[in-house]
Amino acid sequence: MLQKYKAYIFDLDGTIYLGETVIAGALEVVQALQKQGKKILFLTNKTIESRQKYVEKLNHFGMNITEEQVLSPTYTTMQYLREKKLDQLPLYIIGEDLIKEEFRQSGFHLAQTPQETKVVIVSWDRSFRYEHIDFAYQAVRHGALTIATNPDRTCPIPGGEIPDCGSMIGALEGATGKGIDFIIGKPSVYTLQVATQVLGVEETACLMIGDRLETDILMGAHSGMDTALVLTGVTKQEDILRSGIQPTYVFTSISDLLQPIRKINKPSV
Repeated sequence: MLQKYKAYIFDLDGTIYLGETVIAGALEVVQALQKQGKKILFLTNKTIESRQKYVEKLNHFGMNITEEQVLSPTYTTMQYLREKKLDQLPLYIIGEDLIKEEFRQSGFHLAQTPQETKVVIVSWDRSFRYEHIDFAYQAVRHGALTIATNPDRTCPIPGGEIPDCGSMIGALEGATGKGIDFIIGKPSVYTLQVATQVLGVEETACLMIGDRLETDILMGAHSGMDTALVLTGVTKQEDILRSGIQPTYVFTSISDLLQPIRKINKPSV
């Protein structure tokens, strides 16, 4: 399986690790790909850790990874704002201190009032409060554009899941009565374009590996990229039958990448 593709794009939570525990076989897969000279990119939808923190975590597990091999929605959102010439406009960010500081350090201006806000960035915030939604709502009433860093409803953790950015999106959409203008993270085609640009390969030369049908697998399917669903995170085998999103492969875990190629094995109805 490791021979077929030029590049491998990995989700992190639920695919490479759960919490602070590496998933069995993940290190061996990454090392085997590195030995073969394959291109590797780790693609997360989370904004609550910096790219450098992800590098430190992966290297703690024994992987020899650099910051250029980690793509976060914070980085991709900044790229989008620059491309669309929105990077000089005052922003309001629903999010934790880390993402706000990353935006400040990258030269973005954070708005002080809803009236001056031109873009509302919605990201995962574990301290989400009423005042945040009120500020964002008033900004939208004054014409602010809305951009979400990722659509994930939940984030997998050992023993279950916790609410993610989708909860913040739902609150703002419920208040304004309109959808978010643009969502950056997986399954956004924009994120896929940035990922393949970083790797320097065509979509068809990549394999996307992740634990979510509606983000990881859907993103790959949008481009004709082969996809591998792992069952170590959010999605379970019975979910595949109920979904219109179908991966190329289904793996019990990432360690299956070390096995010969086998097509998706769907469970019986």
